[in-house]
Amino acid sequence: MMDATLLLALALFAVVSVGTPGPNNVMLLASGANFGLRRTWWHILGINAGLAMMIALTGLGMGALFQTVPEAALALKVLSVAYLLWLAWKIAHAGAPGEAAVKPRPMGTLAAAAFQWVNPKAWAMVLGAVANYAPTPGLAGVAVVMAVFLLVGPPLNALWTLMGREMRRLLTNPAQLRAFNWTMAAMLILSLLPVLRH
Repeated sequence: MMDATLLLALALFAVVSVGTPGPNNVMLLASGANFGLRRTWWHILGINAGLAMMIALTGLGMGALFQTVPEAALALKVLSVAYLLWLAWKIAHAGAPGEAAVKPRPMGTLAAAAFQWVNPKAWAMVLGAVANYAPTPGLAGVAVVMAVFLLVGPPLNALWTLMGREMRRLLTNPAQLRAFNWTMAAMLILSLLPVLRH
């Protein structure tokens, strides 16, 4: 029988880790402001699909790779930092709708799913959840962790996107939207500080 206390702890961990600021939520906030909720749904789907796959593979032993091969962890960190800096540049240079010759698009499902593999916060969430909150060893415990994250993730992601969409009402001219995008880019870079300290 599943321990209700452990399940509640897992749910709280998922809510806090998914719902607090980090690269995914900063990008969803920016996407909500630039594209709205409807066009950002594929991004949200990708985040959750990527996290679910990471949970599954970590639960099946991939997490041990970083303990036995420290070079793999270092390579992931370098790749993460480089990719997040590139994303910050893209967010900062996203113009107002109609301003650019090529109309910008929100991140798609595959790109958002792939991003989770270089997202330092995603790795911390997944490794922490599987190591500390899986109610049983093996596939059954991993499936519970995955189910909890899939239940809490999309609504919290949508909330961040909606906050961005509502902020758009305050961004009434292109200069304000550019300032917002630069601020989101700076926040994305700041989210790297915990990674660089370790």
